[in-house]
Amino acid sequence: MNRVGAIFTPYFPPEVLRDAAQTADESGVPELWLWEDCFRESAFAAASAVLAWTTRLRVGIGVAPIPLRNVAVTAMEIATIERMFPGRLVPGVGHGVLEWMGQVGARAASPLTLMREFVPALRALLAGQEVSTSGRYVSLDRVRLDWPPAQPPSLMVAGEGPKTVRLTGEVGDGTVLPAGSTPDRVTRTLALAREGRAAAGRDGAHELVVFVSAAFGGGTARAQLRDELIRVAGGADPALMVVGDAEAVMAAIAPFYAAGATTVVLQPREGESDLAGFMQNVGEVARMVEAG
Repeated sequence: MNRVGAIFTPYFPPEVLRDAAQTADESGVPELWLWEDCFRESAFAAASAVLAWTTRLRVGIGVAPIPLRNVAVTAMEIATIERMFPGRLVPGVGHGVLEWMGQVGARAASPLTLMREFVPALRALLAGQEVSTSGRYVSLDRVRLDWPPAQPPSLMVAGEGPKTVRLTGEVGDGTVLPAGSTPDRVTRTLALAREGRAAAGRDGAHELVVFVSAAFGGGTARAQLRDELIRVAGGADPALMVVGDAEAVMAAIAPFYAAGATTVVLQPREGESDLAGFMQNVGEVARMVEAG
């Protein structure tokens, strides 16, 4: 089933998260996604707070940079949240922005090797297994969680380049694509992820989560979204002009689902002045998506 969500970006300060999350929950937004951009909000602290403030909202982490964390600590954080709020956390991990990783002394010489070691170890720990491994980046000696989740959550993995995307299919349950990704890119990404999944001998469906910048409103909203796309990407691809009322936004994201996306997460503009209104509009879009 197609899903839709909203993003609380770290361009907004932490103190406005509670109102945004509760508005999203009350408005029927199924999923609220959080980023962990350096050097802004912490993903797992924010996710715990959102889950405590709301009653049914699922919270996605898109994504936590794996170079910053020991895999056992990451497993402990995910397991703790999942046990407190079963079925409501969608954890996601990724390389992180390499420049930021360099700033904190955590940049990996081989991000692919790190991901190849980290994600399987994380999945095994969340499954309650005892893990011993000695790799280039991940080293564990008979580590087992005392309180693993009753049901391990699906683990999303971010990827953009072909090698990384194939690896997300090999080791993850789904792939996360950033804003600026067109429906054509969704199709290509899903094909690569499925190649990786097949090469690893894994069956079952592979999820694809895509972030899509959106603006609700008329001509002013359209101009603002166009300006932001030009600033960020150098151009305003018509496929990325997701703007208008809820019905227009629904029509604009339909091609992403047709391309294979399982979840479209609507991202407010960096300068969005009405975050509550944005969440309310996403809730309306979500009802349209659920209605088919």
